[in-house]
Amino acid sequence: MWAVPGALSHPLGPPQVVAHRGASDDAAEHTLAAYRHAIASGADALECDVRLTRDGVLVCVHDRRVDRTSDGRGVVSALELADLAELDFSSWHPSRVEAPDLEHGPDDVDRRVLTLERLLETVADCGRRVEVAIETKHPTRYAGLVELTLVELLARFGLDRPDADGGSPARVMSFASSSLRRVRDLAPAVPTVYLMQRVPLRLRDGVPPGPADAVGPSLRALRAFPAYIERSHAHGVPVHVWTVDEPADVDYVVGLGVDVLITNRPAAVRQQLTGQRAHG
Repeated sequence: MWAVPGALSHPLGPPQVVAHRGASDDAAEHTLAAYRHAIASGADALECDVRLTRDGVLVCVHDRRVDRTSDGRGVVSALELADLAELDFSSWHPSRVEAPDLEHGPDDVDRRVLTLERLLETVADCGRRVEVAIETKHPTRYAGLVELTLVELLARFGLDRPDADGGSPARVMSFASSSLRRVRDLAPAVPTVYLMQRVPLRLRDGVPPGPADAVGPSLRALRAFPAYIERSHAHGVPVHVWTVDEPADVDYVVGLGVDVLITNRPAAVRQQLTGQRAHG
């Protein structure tokens, strides 16, 4: 089993705040600008989705196609990195917010496709501990090659093993248990999180699927079945909830005792949690 800040210690400790696709309420999702803003706002961890390009590069893109989040068209897995590099991944967003207190403002690289390698470099150079939560997207034509490439990249950055404090600087999440199983086989020390739109009957006792160390139900799932957190904790299983943006929803999941809170608004959520501690 593994630990994250605040895990299984609530209500004594606050949940970990994870920036969903970066600070994606403030800047276009999965752009370097969004992640720079999340780091500057104090997020404990950064969440990203990864897909493999035709030439074998992991890029941070949620959808199967680039149509929604760029000025281009096409399937990520059918395009090479050079093709993606020609697209603008931020022009669709209503605002381009410069991350505060950073020497570099929004430049061309903030708008281009972000590789996972570049994101990990940014985390390594940010000057403080920031964890990464990487979601593999399936199904894909490349199947297990995604996990193999991911584990190799994590190893290059030393993220495939616990850090000096015994914590886990990286974790892999997926809705596909097969993906988590491959990660477990390739890198047993990397924590895994099984994501769920809803809590299926077979998992309502709080025991996660075999290859998962933690569970990640949606906010909607927890509203439908709030007892799931207590049942999971009874088995020593941390609970990550997504995606929590509204103040009332933050209060709700914190009251239930979630361990990890994934949000598009890390700055606002951290401020709310700080206010709760101040008045607690």
